[in-house]
Amino acid sequence: MVRRMQLVLGLFLVIAVLLVGRLAWLQVVWGPDLAARAQEQRARIYVDPARRGEVTDKRGNQLAYTMQARSLTVSPQLLRRELAQQQDLAMRIDGMARADIDAQLDGRVEDILVTMSEEIPRMIEDSGAITGEVKAQDILEKLQAETSYEVLVRNVDPDVAAEIASTFHGVAADHQDIRQYPNGAIGENVIGKVSMDGQGQFGLEASSDAILSGINGRSTEDVSTDGQVIPGTLRDVVPPVDGSAVELTLDLDLQTYVQQLLEQAKANSQARSAEAVVLDVATGQVLAMANTDTIDPNGNIDRQLAAGKDFENQTISHPFEPGSVAKVITAAATIEEGLTTPDEVHEVPGSIHMAGVTVADAWEHGVVPYTTTGIFGKSSNVGTLMLADRLGEDAYADYLDRFGIGRPTGIELPNESAGLLPAREQWSGGTFANLPIGQGMSFTTLQMASIYQSLANDGLRIEPRIIASVTGPDGKVTDSPEPKRTQVVSPQTAETVVSMFRSVMQDDPGGVQSGTGFNGAVPGYQTSGKTGTAQKVDPNTGAYSNSDYWITFAGIAPADDPRFVVAVMVDQPRSGVEQGGGGGQSAAPLFRDIASWLLNRDNIPTSPPMEDLLILHAQ
Repeated sequence: MVRRMQLVLGLFLVIAVLLVGRLAWLQVVWGPDLAARAQEQRARIYVDPARRGEVTDKRGNQLAYTMQARSLTVSPQLLRRELAQQQDLAMRIDGMARADIDAQLDGRVEDILVTMSEEIPRMIEDSGAITGEVKAQDILEKLQAETSYEVLVRNVDPDVAAEIASTFHGVAADHQDIRQYPNGAIGENVIGKVSMDGQGQFGLEASSDAILSGINGRSTEDVSTDGQVIPGTLRDVVPPVDGSAVELTLDLDLQTYVQQLLEQAKANSQARSAEAVVLDVATGQVLAMANTDTIDPNGNIDRQLAAGKDFENQTISHPFEPGSVAKVITAAATIEEGLTTPDEVHEVPGSIHMAGVTVADAWEHGVVPYTTTGIFGKSSNVGTLMLADRLGEDAYADYLDRFGIGRPTGIELPNESAGLLPAREQWSGGTFANLPIGQGMSFTTLQMASIYQSLANDGLRIEPRIIASVTGPDGKVTDSPEPKRTQVVSPQTAETVVSMFRSVMQDDPGGVQSGTGFNGAVPGYQTSGKTGTAQKVDPNTGAYSNSDYWITFAGIAPADDPRFVVAVMVDQPRSGVEQGGGGGQSAAPLFRDIASWLLNRDNIPTSPPMEDLLILHAQ
């Protein structure tokens, strides 16, 4: 008996030692890891999204802002399990037999899913809280999905979402921010858009994403196994920092007018596209930057893309050969170097042999006594090359660099092209016979506008900018950094060139002293500018086309007191840009309409009348 008791006690002792050892092992070896796992299972990290900053024009008009909304979400697999448990319990309480419960359970769950799929769209539609159709079939498919997470509907009004979440078991109303673009396609090429997850995709939304997006907040809380928050466990709270607001230099009213004008011009001329940039002369700020076929972010994106619309900002990303609009560089350089004067008379032949290349004017003529002013007013290729030859290749290359040709302007937008300019050491025999007349190089509409801004601003080139200021979430306003400034030519030269190029808009009843852009003149004002017609390269032959052109115009208004620069490009028009295809093969009427609108809107005083016609063709 004693021996048996000793064996039993010994056995209990061994078991006790094993249990104590096991417990010690759990506490010392496995304990920290198990505790960490338990904490990880209980802890929930919640993200408090930062509000994205708004974008406004120079007058405070909203271009983009964020509106709070909710997304209705569900865990389909968990929802169906919980609904099955609820129905199972309800039928057992009603005293139903197990066999009957099993036979009806799936059907009851399916009936609830169908009800949810029908009622949720109805509640949303009745509220008028979102645009677009919410289809019951789409919701039912998501409720039946073999997944752990589905978004039933996005962009739901918070109050409506809360009502739906409280009505239907398993539906959550998750926080969501909706980016609103109240002006539709107006300015969208500049502003861009954000993705569904709130990241900037195009335009300013992409290039200034870090400024606009802010920093999300976060917090940690523990939850029980049934998902209930455990009181007193809130910790590690980091509040969100909202994004900064960005004020652009754009003028919404002007942008709207220019964009609509371009769309009409494209339709009138049957062109592939049209674009324009308006700069403030004194600051270099972009007042309007528009191109045709800009997408409306509020519409059906896929349908618009299929119709040829896009988010491209072609005014900065699609360079083109400028044609004669670039001749102003030769004019400025030769005047600055003292190689000619506005009234010097040149005996200009119909063609010129230069650097192994023969170049002719666009119209046949014998030797004509054009003044320097007339060479540019009549847009003579031959006369321009005669002046460029005086300047020389090295000096001309230097002036191209001063005007910023061949490099991006630094505008605060993505995908800006530097254009195309052959490096000086790569110039061949014919290069210098092409560049001064706007062939063999390319630049964007913004770069074209910048050239004329330099001359309108007493020869001082100010790199164009489109962000005026940034206002942080604390209300502190930060002005944009000062843009780079380059004195391209002297104020005297700039004034002389601007005055000379008034000849382009000059209209002589006899035709002798008329310029190539007389239909771009603004009644009551002196204006200055240059037309351009650049042949496109035929992709089939690799040679310049005789039928497809880029039509350009850049101008200054008023010429006697420069305020605005307007640069326009029309791609491959089949007729004129005015109503019914009128206006000739020129973009000058678009300059006229934009300049007239601005001068009238801003109440700019009219110019003193010109005393006499400028002499283009010496008698």
